[in-house]
Amino acid sequence: MNTKLLRSKMVLFEDNNNTLGEFLNIAYQTVSTKINNTNGAEFTQGEIMKMKKRYELTPDEIDKIFFDKEVSKKDTKNAD
Repeated sequence: MNTKLLRSKMVLFEDNNNTLGEFLNIAYQTVSTKINNTNGAEFTQGEIMKMKKRYELTPDEIDKIFFDKEVSKKDTKNAD
């Protein structure tokens, strides 16, 4: 998940973990856990659809935010 892109959308729409959690009907701590992918936590398909409407996300943005795998610098160095 691209955490930075999701956070930028949240800021653009004046959202934070608390307001997004209220919108999704989940605790703000759960929002944080899902954004940070703690212990493999992920947003559900329903939650992603709600955020799509809330943040006016295009299909490309949805892919970039929720389905892109971030590769660390360490991993790219060892890719040879």
